[in-house]
Amino acid sequence: MKKKIVIAGAGEIGLDLAKVLTAEKHDVTIIERDDDAKKAARELNVRLVEGNATSSSKLREAGVAKADFMIAVTSDDGANMLASMAANKMGCGKVIGRIREMELSGGDCPLEASDLGMDVKIHPEEEAANEIVMLLKRTVASDIVEVADGSLQVIGIRLPGDAPVIGQTIRWFDEHHPEIDFNVIALNRKGNTLMAKGDHKLLKDDQLFALARNNDIAKLIETTGRKETNIDDILIAGGSGVGEMIIHKITSDPELSKRDWNIKLLEPNEDRANQLANRFPNVRVLHGEPTNPDILAVEGIGDMDAFLAVTDDEESNIISCLMAKHLGVQKTVALISKKEYIPISQTIGLDAAVNTKLAASNEIHRHVRGTTVKSITSLHGITADIIEMKVSAGSKVDGKAIKKVSFPGGAVVGAIWSGEASTAEIVTGNSIMKAGDQVMLFAQANYLDRLSDLFQGS
Repeated sequence: MKKKIVIAGAGEIGLDLAKVLTAEKHDVTIIERDDDAKKAARELNVRLVEGNATSSSKLREAGVAKADFMIAVTSDDGANMLASMAANKMGCGKVIGRIREMELSGGDCPLEASDLGMDVKIHPEEEAANEIVMLLKRTVASDIVEVADGSLQVIGIRLPGDAPVIGQTIRWFDEHHPEIDFNVIALNRKGNTLMAKGDHKLLKDDQLFALARNNDIAKLIETTGRKETNIDDILIAGGSGVGEMIIHKITSDPELSKRDWNIKLLEPNEDRANQLANRFPNVRVLHGEPTNPDILAVEGIGDMDAFLAVTDDEESNIISCLMAKHLGVQKTVALISKKEYIPISQTIGLDAAVNTKLAASNEIHRHVRGTTVKSITSLHGITADIIEMKVSAGSKVDGKAIKKVSFPGGAVVGAIWSGEASTAEIVTGNSIMKAGDQVMLFAQANYLDRLSDLFQGS
């Protein structure tokens, strides 16, 4: 159903959201005061209100009082809070606000989202940190996304030339591993997305995306010729935002905190480095530039298990990861904000790239959705999304076996569950979709309307 959405802030996240939401046929208004950002907003199919999002008159001009959603994603936490509180008072249907400071968004913060006028607080940097920590748990993975409330995972794995599956079809792969409950859902081949078909052959350097139960992921990885190893020695480049959160999550995670970690943190700002050294006494905090090869060499970068480049300079992140990989680091992860860099990162040797804009977009999509589309999650470097939809009674798929339905754009169904997500079933062609079921599909976003039509009741 078409919704009226007001976005405060036309920065990278605001513009990215506007592109996605207008593509889904929503009515989008952007409030922005910066000249360059306004110029970028004018290139989109949106209504632009010029001015400050904290201004009551500008919020009224944007139609916040009658909006279904107001999404405050400026770069200023204070502005986001003020705009959210005003929108809430004006009667906006639902208010989503971005908060960057850990003190205002973490579990230790005494303020609830409602205290800030928000129905939902989002923290893209924290989402990115969560993703990086998951990647540390799965050393071979280029991508990890939890679905069905975490009972299943979609994992991205790059196939080496000596993988046993090279030259075999996806159908062969499935038939020769009946002991593993999994579905191959897509391939990224030289930057092109292939929706999985049984007769697709697997080639060297393909990035394979598969859905599996959590306890089958390790076995699935072994079938590709890759081997998981523990990551214990980590060098993190960048101590603001994401870097600080990664350390906090590693040291507080019930599983990860049991390991004997050796964590080093490289921070370009000397004052910030001193602050972090005081906060994390068990972390070796260094002051210096992550692109300085002398510093990396002195700190024995080649002996580290992982190098995480999470500074605010994405070009620096890419370069330092390439240097670290050249020096022998097992796993490199770069924080990237420009989507355009993601496909490049896949081809030049980075093991994984994490995108804060995708993290924000995915989180907001969990809330800006209809009764049929339950969530949309994007992956890095491919032009398809993980989409969770609900089967409506009397819909075109109600009571139908998957193999009997012609899904648009080659969309692939991965799993079905009813009631508790822990009951999720990884599907076969004979699996039946029934009213009330949740269905996980892998599909290209431009087919969302046609997919929704299949799942909506008559």
